[in-house]
Amino acid sequence: MSAAQLEALTRNWAPISTLICVPRTEADYERLVALLDEVTDEVGEDENHPLASFMDILGTLVEDYETDHVPELA
Repeated sequence: MSAAQLEALTRNWAPISTLICVPRTEADYERLVALLDEVTDEVGEDENHPLASFMDILGTLVEDYETDHVPELA
């Protein structure tokens, strides 16, 4: 990552960090699930959509939380 890219990331992180985080609470998890639903509705099946990789990241965060905190149905 270049210094300019790092500077841009630093400048833009504050508003982004209110949307995305590693979920540590049920409220964090629920917020991420709602965001994932919205992004999924926008992206759909379009792998070339600008938010497709963001959708993948959200999905991974949600899945990891579920693996650690949501008991499987018997």
